[in-house]
Amino acid sequence: MPGLWATSPSTCGTVEGKVLHRTRRIVSDPNYCRQDAFMDSYLNTQRENVFSDAQVLIYVFDIESREVDRDLDTYAAVIAALKEYSPTAMVFCLVHKMDLVQGEHRERIYEERCKMILARTEGMSLETFASSIWDQTLYKAWAGIVHRMIPNLIVIEKFLKAFAQQIEAEEIVLFERSTFLTVTSVDNANPNSNPNPDRHERISNIMKSYKHTVARSTKGPSSSSVSAAGFVLYKVQTPSFNAFLARFTENTYIAVVVPPGEAAFNCAVLNTMMAKSAFLKKTGVEG
Repeated sequence: MPGLWATSPSTCGTVEGKVLHRTRRIVSDPNYCRQDAFMDSYLNTQRENVFSDAQVLIYVFDIESREVDRDLDTYAAVIAALKEYSPTAMVFCLVHKMDLVQGEHRERIYEERCKMILARTEGMSLETFASSIWDQTLYKAWAGIVHRMIPNLIVIEKFLKAFAQQIEAEEIVLFERSTFLTVTSVDNANPNSNPNPDRHERISNIMKSYKHTVARSTKGPSSSSVSAAGFVLYKVQTPSFNAFLARFTENTYIAVVVPPGEAAFNCAVLNTMMAKSAFLKKTGVEG
């Protein structure tokens, strides 16, 4: 069953109010399923109101659907409305429940479905993601969407790259505070040297679970929700590398990986805490 998303029910909670706060509108169906009455209303009676001035369409295809042609026809109708009223909008399609496809056929079936989606997209900007709730792919998909939607991303990455060189960090990752989705990252080491290419998504998943634990274990009105729960500094020190994850700005956490060594680690933590003001000033990020 296809659907249009603005937020993920389990992993993206308040992302629209945080990282995506600069977007003017996201076309969405909060029910994440086909509801013909809603879709008919979107495409007819509310067509101009829903699709005008949209910047992003997030559309979800169920890989198990037995009505593929109908799903594609509905998608094509949505694309036609979007192209009429918001021709410069970005389109993101999640091909969901890919875990239900046998591993040896997964890539082929995904590529075939993507070709069918592309053929109905009428030349609009399209990016597709294979997703499942049972692995890191859903985090990767939403992080990819967030990454594409940040207007001053080049400035942010330039600052982080220069800062990483100054403190001799091997890698710096910026996460959105509430969802722990990856906003962006910079890498001063060999990008192929890390054996875990999905490490950002795995960290997102781990820290999201950790925040749930903190929310359950911390008493008080300020920590009554997962989004309110938080921590100041989380560090890992090993013989081969040191890393820490710290609250950076109002809406972000920052992860920094540095070579082993107590003195270098402490300097990196101190310099990161002191870099907040410069980051806000040079990048124009709020909070």
